[in-house]
Amino acid sequence: MLTAGQILQLIRNGSCRTRKELIEYTGLSRSTITDRVDRLIDAGYIHESGVGTSGGGRPPSVLEVDATKRLMLVADLGATHARVALTDLAARPMAEESTEMRIELGPEAVLSWVRQAFQRMLDRTGRPASEVCGIGLDLPGSVDHTTGRVIRSFLMPGWDDHPVGDAIGETYDVPILVENDANAMALGEWWSFWRHTDSLILIKVSTGIGTGIVLDGSIYRGVEEAAGNIGHVRIRETDDRVCTCGSRGCVASLASGHAVAGDLGQELSRDVVRLVQAGDPEAIAVTQEAGRTLGIVLATAVSLLNPGVLVLAGDMAETREHYLTGIREIVYRRSLPYTTRNLEIVTTSLGDRAGIVGMAVIVMEHVLSPSAVDAALATAVP
Repeated sequence: MLTAGQILQLIRNGSCRTRKELIEYTGLSRSTITDRVDRLIDAGYIHESGVGTSGGGRPPSVLEVDATKRLMLVADLGATHARVALTDLAARPMAEESTEMRIELGPEAVLSWVRQAFQRMLDRTGRPASEVCGIGLDLPGSVDHTTGRVIRSFLMPGWDDHPVGDAIGETYDVPILVENDANAMALGEWWSFWRHTDSLILIKVSTGIGTGIVLDGSIYRGVEEAAGNIGHVRIRETDDRVCTCGSRGCVASLASGHAVAGDLGQELSRDVVRLVQAGDPEAIAVTQEAGRTLGIVLATAVSLLNPGVLVLAGDMAETREHYLTGIREIVYRRSLPYTTRNLEIVTTSLGDRAGIVGMAVIVMEHVLSPSAVDAALATAVP
């Protein structure tokens, strides 16, 4: 016996568009389908829109997800930036806001800005906080997405074990999901452009290097929530540079935006982007070499996972093809030809909005899951 939440999934994925199709697809009685559909309509999850093709008699009403009655709040927090968005239940943006902000300021200052920005967006759109059904935040470190706590991050002093979810939950009594930023970005890219491929790897190269992996449409996090820590693979243990993790020779200490900036006498990865875009020959050469260094590790990832696409994101993706050229050169040279035959190596299509889009999708999938919908219907006031 399918629940109302499971019926909703059939409508969401396009398997069934009318009550008649639901009856035929599920084998449930008309009265059962009517009960499930009416409950979903009354709760604002779906609505009737237009009419379908009639086989004779009155044309049936088409059932569609109602994305307008519930809202989501999401935040993408990087090492040096913060971006927030208010979206509908289809992950479509209604308002956005961003600022330059260092994550090292600590959880109190950063999350206070997030809470205030959330309220500003609600005020601008004239929507009440009661319509918010879920919140998502991504952070540049390993997080326990089940508890909403930061596990560890070398870029976030003072954040370890901080209850991020609880801090936001002081204002909103809704599910609050916390995710690694590269994971969110990877899902955002996959959802928006690459759903035809089974696997995607996104490499975020900015201050540090992070990796998000999507397998069969789901984020792969690993046993200890540490999958994707490619930036701390050591490839030159005799190198003098010390990584943020305390080791020597990590790929992040050699090929991150911060590392390239240091090699060029600059402070930030965005300074590197500025130089490369201006055609500075030294900046271009150092950037391409950094891409080759990262390509050594990515060639192993390609051999291990055989992804359909590698996506370069973060500040270094804005160096046009220069960083990407270095990656391509080494990946294609060091990987077996049949593992790269259909591999696409590209820069991000969503740019600095990838994390926001990914978090919106994460929250959307959670609040519209069968278990969440059935739980919400069970507690709804008759």
